[in-house]
Amino acid sequence: MKRLRNYFISGLLFWIPLALSVLVIKFFLEVVNSLVPARFLPEALLNIDTTIPGSGIFIVILVILTTGVLVTNILGRKLFALWERALNRIPGFRNIYNALKKVSATMLNSSSENFRKAFLIQYPSKGIWVIGLQSGDYKSQAQEIIGEEIINLFVPTTPNPTSGFFVMMPIKDAIELDMSVEDAFKLIISAGVVTPETVSIKEDK
Repeated sequence: MKRLRNYFISGLLFWIPLALSVLVIKFFLEVVNSLVPARFLPEALLNIDTTIPGSGIFIVILVILTTGVLVTNILGRKLFALWERALNRIPGFRNIYNALKKVSATMLNSSSENFRKAFLIQYPSKGIWVIGLQSGDYKSQAQEIIGEEIINLFVPTTPNPTSGFFVMMPIKDAIELDMSVEDAFKLIISAGVVTPETVSIKEDK
């Protein structure tokens, strides 16, 4: 009976991640298709009666690439600047747009040092340890007030790592881990179920 139970659990561990992955991909493809007007979908342009899940992704990629080409040339940059100036005149929208723009630039900038290191810190109180990710180099007035060299950290929440807390603390109180950011996210999202093979404190060279 115990062996049968183990077989059943092994089967679930195989099928559950696979089924959830398929559902997530299916949902994503449906969302992409909903963003593109039906008359512009490939099946409509090619007179195909069957709906192809995710076919709109080609149109979305084409629009993104075209936009990228336009905003990187001189004329495109000028038009983009005018567009942003118009958006910044909309009350309320300006703050949201600028904040999301900065976050997007940070996340997509591969040359940035943001979210490249994982640290172990005591938060929100002493004796409680959490993982924080280095999130920027802002120090300025905060460092002057604290009187010590500080570090900016983003502390993600479980199971949704896109929300969390931004903390500034003395760098001497943050312990750098010899762990990649990807492994740190896996550990946080899974609430400790999925753990990296080795986690150690990174020694100063």
